[in-house]
Amino acid sequence: MAPEDSSTRMADLLHRQRGAFLHDGPPDLALRRARLARLRAAVLAHREALKDAVSADFGNRSRHETDIMELACVVQAIDYLSSHLRRFMKRERRHVHFFYRAARAYVEYQPLGVVGVMAPWNYPISLTLVPLATALAAGNRAMLKPSELTPRTSAALRRMLAEAFPEEEVAVVLGGPEVGAAFSALPFDHLLFTGSTQVGRKVMRAASDNLVPVTLELGGKSPAIVARGHASDRTLHGIVYGKLSNAGQTCVAPDYALVHEDDLEAFIAQYTATVQRFYPDGPASPDYTTIISDRHYDRLRGLVEDARRNGARVIEVGERPARVPGRERTLVPTLVVNAGDDAPLMQEEIFGPILPVRTYRSIDEAIAYVNARPRPLALYYFGAEDRDCARLLARTTSGNVGINNTLMHVAQDDLPFGGVGPSGMGAYHGIEGFRAMSHAKGVFVQGRWNFPGLLHAPFGKLADMAVALTLGKSKAPSP
Repeated sequence: MAPEDSSTRMADLLHRQRGAFLHDGPPDLALRRARLARLRAAVLAHREALKDAVSADFGNRSRHETDIMELACVVQAIDYLSSHLRRFMKRERRHVHFFYRAARAYVEYQPLGVVGVMAPWNYPISLTLVPLATALAAGNRAMLKPSELTPRTSAALRRMLAEAFPEEEVAVVLGGPEVGAAFSALPFDHLLFTGSTQVGRKVMRAASDNLVPVTLELGGKSPAIVARGHASDRTLHGIVYGKLSNAGQTCVAPDYALVHEDDLEAFIAQYTATVQRFYPDGPASPDYTTIISDRHYDRLRGLVEDARRNGARVIEVGERPARVPGRERTLVPTLVVNAGDDAPLMQEEIFGPILPVRTYRSIDEAIAYVNARPRPLALYYFGAEDRDCARLLARTTSGNVGINNTLMHVAQDDLPFGGVGPSGMGAYHGIEGFRAMSHAKGVFVQGRWNFPGLLHAPFGKLADMAVALTLGKSKAPSP
């Protein structure tokens, strides 16, 4: 891995990028598409090296998961942005009041300048490159700070992007928490951070010193609510996929399940069968990902042991592989039934292959349980699109919602992606991402005349008539 970047070097990079942006001016459609095409070609050319790096950083990371959940998502996002960019860049006409009708008004979306991106370790490719693609589509330059917990991947991204872009367009800085803190304090034109709520608060505090607008993609405890009678193969397929992809190290993974009390045992049996079908070789499967670090592995084991000591029912599906190099941090898929509300397992975002299960009696009880906790990044419902589903959607507030699926909303490029409250601020993907990294500049073009333009001192009857037409004649209050 390259040496850590200094505050001086980062400030110099920002100065050079801003100077290049001001010198060259906003890029046109052709140049933006060319930059996106360069990024796409670089990803495909470095595909195998990126998969190798991610797997080495994790100990074992399913190469299929990296292909599907990282590289395919990046290419898909680039293609979407390139295809829709002309429409995104088009001036947007706005309404002009009758009095100003000889004039016209429009909104023009112009690049902000230099965008900073702070990416996490759990999806180190897609959560670095999709924001980069969005920044380039919006006409910006970008500086990237990938995670120090995936050093091989971060170094591979730096090499890849250095081949594709000069540093005045795209630059990658490497380093630990100190570098991250200095990065978040730079006077960017916009800063996008993906990570924990705790670190997100620090990033927002640092950015506020320079009044840098932020997009915060955080996390939280995303619930999966299973309607009565729906502990079926289809439901558990969706929940197991969302919970065990990347070994649960996913910000929108279902963090806990709410299951009707009549369906608890059916849910447990179906979950176990589905896990065994997904991973017939158990946790030793090459498609089962390991935990990123010893610290996270120990934390997850501690959450389960605490719940077990306090009376929760713990069900492990499969056995931890023994003496397999690189697989020492494998954590088997685990259900924890009816852990107490005060258990750390029910208080912290889990970020691992552990699924707490709680029971409920009515949909209103499930809604109340969700609403008594911080607003989650995602909410999942499994059941018919009936009155209960509609009530759940109307009475809860979350980031995005998946009905009879998990994770899939993130791959829908035309949907905004973002949290609310403790789970995030702002959104990107789709046109929302383009606009988040653009300045919406309102423009009013004066015609040859307009009625208010005739109203000037000394005011007279014409002004009185205009005021009366606009505000209405005053009326005495009714007795």
